[in-house]
Amino acid sequence: MAKKKTTIGPKRKGEFTYRGYKAEELKKMKIDQIVDLLPSRQRRKLKRGLTKEQEKLLRKIKGSKEGDRPVKTHIRDMIVLPEMIGHTIEIHDGKAFKQVDIQPEMIGHYLGEFALTRRVVSHGSAGIGATKSSKYIPLK
Repeated sequence: MAKKKTTIGPKRKGEFTYRGYKAEELKKMKIDQIVDLLPSRQRRKLKRGLTKEQEKLLRKIKGSKEGDRPVKTHIRDMIVLPEMIGHTIEIHDGKAFKQVDIQPEMIGHYLGEFALTRRVVSHGSAGIGATKSSKYIPLK
């Protein structure tokens, strides 16, 4: 029996489109045109303007080439824009940096959504004296 190959990646049929526009068309658009395509929360945030830190991050991403060293950031509330597609960004999750490759499907989402801050807790077995049954060890 052959092993089933698992790949995690985009689940799209054909070429990606966002609200009817292809990724290349989105990259050529001005920020004002892109803002009109985004959901209301993201549209409102971008119309109010980017913070200094967000502008600095965007400049760093634009300055780096695809395949270069990843850009590290603590700015989790930055919205993924078409200019970021293809770049690798390391997003801080509170403890470490998580490396994220920006894909076209991520447009309009926040960077923080891709570096989760909470981990799954897996507890070990109880130690000696932790429960009534483990209190006394038989001498046999």
